[in-house]
Amino acid sequence: MAITRQGLTLEAFLRLPEKKPALEYEADGTVTQKVAPQGQHSRIQTKLSAWFNDHAEPHELAMAFVELRTTYSGASYVPDVAVYRWERTPWYANGKVPDVFPLAPDVAVEIRSPAQSRSSQVRRCEWYVAHGVALALLVEPEQETVRVFRPGAAPALLQAADQIDFGPILPGLQLPVDELFGWLRGRK
Repeated sequence: MAITRQGLTLEAFLRLPEKKPALEYEADGTVTQKVAPQGQHSRIQTKLSAWFNDHAEPHELAMAFVELRTTYSGASYVPDVAVYRWERTPWYANGKVPDVFPLAPDVAVEIRSPAQSRSSQVRRCEWYVAHGVALALLVEPEQETVRVFRPGAAPALLQAADQIDFGPILPGLQLPVDELFGWLRGRK
């Protein structure tokens, strides 16, 4: 949902109180509100973040965050999942994870909800890779597909037995598309 704010700068936007679902600031000055996640969206978001953290965090390769505000290149977005390589995480001097992330994530994931248009989500993923994100994923639970966006490459559509390859960002890390959508099914 677009919210019109005349003359609102990024700095003024960042001073606004946080809302649920989060507000986002587009590079053109438009303020939008994220769609509240429903069951499938929320399940994939939670499991994917945990999967990244289970596979990458113990080796200090990367950390995943759910609904983290990222502010860079004149915009302030809240990807469904944001992944930062360990060495790019803007740690506080005391070694703690900071509250503010003023740089593009290495991986940005958007999970399409039924109320969201595919074209708006594709544009968002294209914006991500045009502004420093090495890999953007558009996960579509209804179609059980994943669109992969990388700088300088045409988007790739993955499904079924295809693998999501997180290299070279996280070399050797792959996730089968079937496994990702398997998280939506009950235990066997």
